[in-house]
Amino acid sequence: QVQLVESGGGLVQIGGSLRISCAASGRTFGTETMGWFRQAPGKEREFVASISWIDDSINYAGSLKGRFTISRDNAKNTVYLQMNSLKPEDTAVYYCNANWRRGPTVFQSWGQGTQVTVSS
Repeated sequence: QVQLVESGGGLVQIGGSLRISCAASGRTFGTETMGWFRQAPGKEREFVASISWIDDSINYAGSLKGRFTISRDNAKNTVYLQMNSLKPEDTAVYYCNANWRRGPTVFQSWGQGTQVTVSS
């Protein structure tokens, strides 16, 4: 089992920046990807970004590319999301996600979420 704990959320002004973190613990070997999703009030959870532990490939939601940057620290089993030029529509609970393999089966873990609020 892989446990995920997010941190770094908070209140930020329009146009500001914020970096959120997700630390993985437990049996982290076999991790294939880690990433971020977000869910705004009244909306479905949506993909934000992901990074591969296998080949370093990175994917972003098209609308966020250029403002958001995902990165990782292998030694700390931590993934980061740097968010710049924040807009009110970026307000959401941001969830960390990990896909990890045990043999032929890929499992998913989710963090508890961290609130990001963008306001004037």
